[in-house]
Amino acid sequence: GRGALDLILPPVCMACRRPVERAHGLCPGCWAGLRPIERPYCERLGIPFGYDIGEGALSAEAIAAPPPFDRARAAVLFEGPARDLVHALKYRDRTDVARLIGRMTARAGGEILADADLLIPMPLHRRRLWTRKFNQAALIAHEVGRIAGVAVAIDALVRVRPTRPQVGLGESERVANVRGAFRVPVNRRATVEGRRVVIVDDVLTTGATAAAATRALRRAGAKRIDVLTFARVAPGGPLAI
Repeated sequence: GRGALDLILPPVCMACRRPVERAHGLCPGCWAGLRPIERPYCERLGIPFGYDIGEGALSAEAIAAPPPFDRARAAVLFEGPARDLVHALKYRDRTDVARLIGRMTARAGGEILADADLLIPMPLHRRRLWTRKFNQAALIAHEVGRIAGVAVAIDALVRVRPTRPQVGLGESERVANVRGAFRVPVNRRATVEGRRVVIVDDVLTTGATAAAATRALRRAGAKRIDVLTFARVAPGGPLAI
């Protein structure tokens, strides 16, 4: 059956759309273009280091402005084929890409998923969800949850007011844009209280959105809050996604 399907719809690279041998993967060139984030990295923010500076090392960013969440991890840097994959999912309705992104995200998040109680995808406001028709973070979270065996709660955190797209905003503007934008519904507080929660999203940029979501979960009594994304922007990298 797979052979017949490949004759009708030949498999292509998820990023560049060149023909490949197997579906739901990348061509050799795009695989080579990914920049995986592996140790050594900042234990708090997951920012990769150029060399090993010792166990438990923190980046200058984590020391200067400690985030409200406990840890952040990402699979790759947001550039090249990784950017193409995110854009395909987010802006071109390529929901099939979530399968590959979810696999890579689950692998990168093994440490924080090992004892996690709950995955919470970064929510969209209902107006944005209506126009996009799906939440890319929820698709990624469901794939990560399936692989890691962790429950997903898509309604445990809601975006209570519409916000401007973060694209093109500076760091301080991003913080102001999402301030007070999230809330745990009263009827879902018991789901969050005392739990070890992982917020799942596609890209971590400045961390402003993740920080705002974390504060809402803290108010609801979450025990630990980590952030897991497919990609992250390197410090000093472009903020537009």
